[in-house]
Amino acid sequence: KIQCTGIDTESFQLLEINLVDYLVSEINASKLTPEETKKEFKRAWHDLEKLKQGLDPDYNLKFSPHVYLMQYFLENVYCNYLAYFLIYRSGYFSRQMKILDIAAGPGTMLFGLSSFIQALSKFTDVSQFHFSYYSLEQQLSLQTQGSKFWRNCLEKQVQPMNVYCQFNTKDLFNYYQFNHQIPNNFFDFIVISHCFFYHNENKAKSNIIYRDIFKRSLSSQGKVLLIIQSNKLYKFYNSFPQENIQLENKAINDFVKSLGLQLIWYKYFTSTGKRTIERKNFGKFAKDNLSKQPHLSKIRKEYLNLNFVNHYGIDDFVILAERIQ
Repeated sequence: KIQCTGIDTESFQLLEINLVDYLVSEINASKLTPEETKKEFKRAWHDLEKLKQGLDPDYNLKFSPHVYLMQYFLENVYCNYLAYFLIYRSGYFSRQMKILDIAAGPGTMLFGLSSFIQALSKFTDVSQFHFSYYSLEQQLSLQTQGSKFWRNCLEKQVQPMNVYCQFNTKDLFNYYQFNHQIPNNFFDFIVISHCFFYHNENKAKSNIIYRDIFKRSLSSQGKVLLIIQSNKLYKFYNSFPQENIQLENKAINDFVKSLGLQLIWYKYFTSTGKRTIERKNFGKFAKDNLSKQPHLSKIRKEYLNLNFVNHYGIDDFVILAERIQ
């Protein structure tokens, strides 16, 4: 269990400002009236709010990617940034890596990796680092907005990350129609961040597909990075977050085995330092302890009518695993 309350202020403030500038330019380019814009944002927001009800959103409305970028993007980049730090510290991070990002959304993992590399550049020469990033994402709008924002950020970096990107719009559940396009025994890392389904049928289908991808596409020494919100993991096993390390270990190991993998290590990232969820007092805790998102909060207020300042809150299991030998 790791309590996470601090950020790399310089990197994340710049990312937040760039994100706000990008979102404002995209909203203006839509040429909708202010009333139409707010109506479309409200529809997309209600769709993404299904996550809090234990449902899977559709992500297919006009402003779905924009709401995701406003509501979840920075925290998820933060989580990925921390995950890559732990991978680096564990000795599994190399100067050249080939990465497959499954259900990649707008490429959140790529931004987390880039943020980590930018921080690492303060301590070591990263000019020889090279990454190949291959994403699979069903929603074209999510991928389009993510790739456009990525190019926007890359142009502003003093020392741009050396990365080759390939964005592929594919429906995961049509995997057996396009799996021949994914190279075999190729990827050093396969990442699945937050794409684990509540619906039993989708969950069963996706697990079969994930196991096949790991078997076919991981290199011989390849690793799998899984990121899952704690409440979702416990719901899979009809339980709830609690200070019970034996229950936590069992849930993690059962989850990893269900994907045909074996555990290397896992960490639980929590802002509060507790495994239990305390929503009642979280607002005060966040205000007193967590870094703010002041620029993004202003446009959330304008388009989503949210009248509070958002903070970098985190509540995720980060799991490193490998194929069962």
